[in-house]
Amino acid sequence: MNWTSRAEQFRLRVLFLEGIFPESGLPDFSADNLLRTLPQWLGPYLSGVKNMAELQAVDIYTPLKNMLDYTQLRLLEEGAPTHITVPSGSSIPLEYSEDKPPVLAVKLQELFGLADTLRVAGGRIAVTLHLLSPARRPIQVTQDLRNFWNSTYVEVKKELKGRYPRHPWPDDPWNATPTRKAKPKG
Repeated sequence: MNWTSRAEQFRLRVLFLEGIFPESGLPDFSADNLLRTLPQWLGPYLSGVKNMAELQAVDIYTPLKNMLDYTQLRLLEEGAPTHITVPSGSSIPLEYSEDKPPVLAVKLQELFGLADTLRVAGGRIAVTLHLLSPARRPIQVTQDLRNFWNSTYVEVKKELKGRYPRHPWPDDPWNATPTRKAKPKG
């Protein structure tokens, strides 16, 4: 079946939120339950499917989305968003997985001035930040941004400032302007 990244992330977002808000009435999106109830949620989308190629062409996202009502979809968009806007203004995708908080991979310079780690699920869950170098390589993983700025940032700055001189490495990241761009040449 056609489990696109979009469909799988939708499933994982519902699973994440259902674990935090069991009273929401969100359906059980565990792999076992979806397999067990396949005829109910996918069956109506299979009329006319005659072979494996046609089955693989069925987009699983739509049947999954249609399992939620309007209120549940709103809860999903608010509590488990697909993207978060960071201080630089960039809208960065969140990556959900089973049994872990969502991950936000973002360039370090885009978070200047942000004291607290970003949160989802109505503020209940801290996002795991994968802080990236200007080359988009991971340099730090944290759920405590304040502590990163106060302790680890100085070492990261020492290590990377020479390697990426066109990017800002302020002494005071608390008051620096967040940016997604390098300094212009010249």
